[in-house]
Amino acid sequence: MPALLLFLVIGMLAGADGPGGVDFNNSWLAQSLGTVALIFILFSGGLDTRWSEVRPVLWKGVLLSTVGVLLTTIIVGYAAYYALDFSLLEGLLLAAIVSSTDAAAVFSILRSKQIHLKGELRPLLELESGSNDPMAIFLTISLMGLITAPTASPAALLPLFAQQMALGAVCGHMMGRAMAIAVNRIRLDYRGLYPILTISLVLFAYGLAAILGGNGFLAVYLAGLTLGNRSFIHKRSLMHDHDSLAWMMQIVMFLTLGLLVYPSQLIPVAGAGLFVCIILIFVARPISVLLCLLPFRKMRLPERIMISWVGLKGSVPIILATFPLTYGIEKADLIFNIVFFVVLTSVLVQGSSIPPLARWLEVDEPPKPSSALSEMAAGGMMREPMVELEVMPGSAAVGKQIADLNLPDDTWIAILRRDGRPLRPGGSTVLQAGDGLSVQSSGPSLELLRFQVEKRAEEDQP
Repeated sequence: MPALLLFLVIGMLAGADGPGGVDFNNSWLAQSLGTVALIFILFSGGLDTRWSEVRPVLWKGVLLSTVGVLLTTIIVGYAAYYALDFSLLEGLLLAAIVSSTDAAAVFSILRSKQIHLKGELRPLLELESGSNDPMAIFLTISLMGLITAPTASPAALLPLFAQQMALGAVCGHMMGRAMAIAVNRIRLDYRGLYPILTISLVLFAYGLAAILGGNGFLAVYLAGLTLGNRSFIHKRSLMHDHDSLAWMMQIVMFLTLGLLVYPSQLIPVAGAGLFVCIILIFVARPISVLLCLLPFRKMRLPERIMISWVGLKGSVPIILATFPLTYGIEKADLIFNIVFFVVLTSVLVQGSSIPPLARWLEVDEPPKPSSALSEMAAGGMMREPMVELEVMPGSAAVGKQIADLNLPDDTWIAILRRDGRPLRPGGSTVLQAGDGLSVQSSGPSLELLRFQVEKRAEEDQP
């Protein structure tokens, strides 16, 4: 049983219809928790994304996360309108809530089952699932606005969409750069204070984008993407901290869904829930993926099929399903119960079938050595001896933190000697003239570091 599904069951057992008997029906609190959870889930997704890996699949990911989400919403929405007791806007609202793919749900299954996808599949799924949530959120909020204000024009959504995405992208990128500078420049006495600093900056990034009229969720995702691809102190530990925080947020939301759901109310909507699942999994998702990837003719059919199947639903639909409850949408309870079916079916059916499908389509490959070891081996670090360097007076490195040197991945400063005493360097260590460095690195990267620590800064001036 997937871990998140276990917490869903625990929430149901603790709820009003279970042995726990907790009657939790505070939709406003659930939405507030969901918004905060989504902020940190998206930030962690961006933080873990390597730009070098997703850049070759950028346009594929952008199409899937925007046009793909829109096509899925339209297909499922019209199916719900014609087959179920929904108005067109209500059907589209339901479809928008379940339209995005959950990154954490996808990769938790890939990692737990040790499935290694070939070629561009993994970075493409990573980019799409991490970046499609802002589109689903925008569609959900916009459709709720149209339902509650029938006189509003759908055409007004286009400039609003452009404004929110543009401002969110700019704010996110700038805040990511500012976060790297802040983490490197602000000197904190205890390492445990740095996660608090980054958490505060993430919330500030969301608030700033929202105040300026941008999409705060897109802003925090791009802030994480920008920060994760820059050098900053305690990088590895901070990435682990935010990964743990994102998992905790997902667990909270699955527990919340379990508490909000009344199992006794699910049987009457079981047919509608299964219908939406079938349309979403077997019709809407495949069609949207195949249409979005149509321009990329070099992509093989098995890869397209795999991407269309790996459309797992997770915490984001749970969070979005609480929004209609607080907006007073007429069929909010029905929508919430159907979303429950979609998430549950997606985790059970798609989640359990991903490993055998990957093997059947022959898009998996044997596991590779850990990335750190492979990078070291590729760069020749395992064969490179230690090299002694000295920080010269007046060099560009004097007065800088090691994190500010932007060392390549194949460069490691093992020991720093200052006044005859060996020190263990860290990202926040400030270099001084006369420091001795024991370095292990490959040729080009070593020359880059040598240039920074030995060449005087004034020599660069014309």
